[in-house]
Amino acid sequence: MYRHKFAQIVLSLGAIAVVAACGDTSSAGPATTAVATAVATAAPATTAPATTAPVTTAPATTEPATTAPATSAPTATAPPPRFTYPDGLRDVRYCEVVLLKTDTDGLYAEVWNTMGRSECPQDEWGAIDTAAIAAEYGAVTVLANGPRYWTLDRIDATVQLTAPVTTFGSIEMFLGATVDLGAGLPSTAPYTQRRVARDTVFSFAAGSEIFELTDPDGAVYVMQSYSQKLDPTLTADQLAGLGSRLDLPAGWTFTTRVLDDELEVRDVDGVAVVVQDGFENTYQLVA
Repeated sequence: MYRHKFAQIVLSLGAIAVVAACGDTSSAGPATTAVATAVATAAPATTAPATTAPVTTAPATTEPATTAPATSAPTATAPPPRFTYPDGLRDVRYCEVVLLKTDTDGLYAEVWNTMGRSECPQDEWGAIDTAAIAAEYGAVTVLANGPRYWTLDRIDATVQLTAPVTTFGSIEMFLGATVDLGAGLPSTAPYTQRRVARDTVFSFAAGSEIFELTDPDGAVYVMQSYSQKLDPTLTADQLAGLGSRLDLPAGWTFTTRVLDDELEVRDVDGVAVVVQDGFENTYQLVA
């Protein structure tokens, strides 16, 4: 009974939930990417079991097993990401598999993400079987959300250090977020504010071009990622002209500019405010 209504909800929420997926706690790592920071931080942890395996390995592997049943996740803790991005995250491709589930509190979504694991090869992505995944993981419905591409340069976060991992089809992903949706159905309309609990810093480098929506009250939202879900031909070099294609509500504007200084976009008291445009490109409020 839920499947038809929830499909559209998850399509919209999948891109939004990645905001939470990319941020557990902020990190003061090097100015490359959060993924690169995770590799540098996690590397000693991967070698430690080789020298103290009888003493320390067992607790490390049993702890994730206690949380796995709640999310239908594997018992293994995520190894360090395999892919780093020394030139930054801008236009790096990623995909998500979003599992919509129910519990006694209502609806929640598990958001699994490829970032740092692969760049979501199209042939493997096209082979994803959402019906089979839903049956295996006990989900009401499953959405393949992507491909998406970052329009920022760096993310400071450490969520990948402890996240469970699994494989959908042949694509390895980590559990980026579990988003509580409550008992009601949130709006899926574009240009609608949505609040996401997270603690992450999104950074845009000096000299980078950014794409902004401004609402009738003067609030500014900067694009963090673009989607090929609705327009598979959309590319980064087309974003500057996106304003002519958007059906903007009255009082909204779309503009582009090149940054003179680095821009950091942060949550406020652990909450980020995001909107999506008509192509499911995602923007965050610049507080």
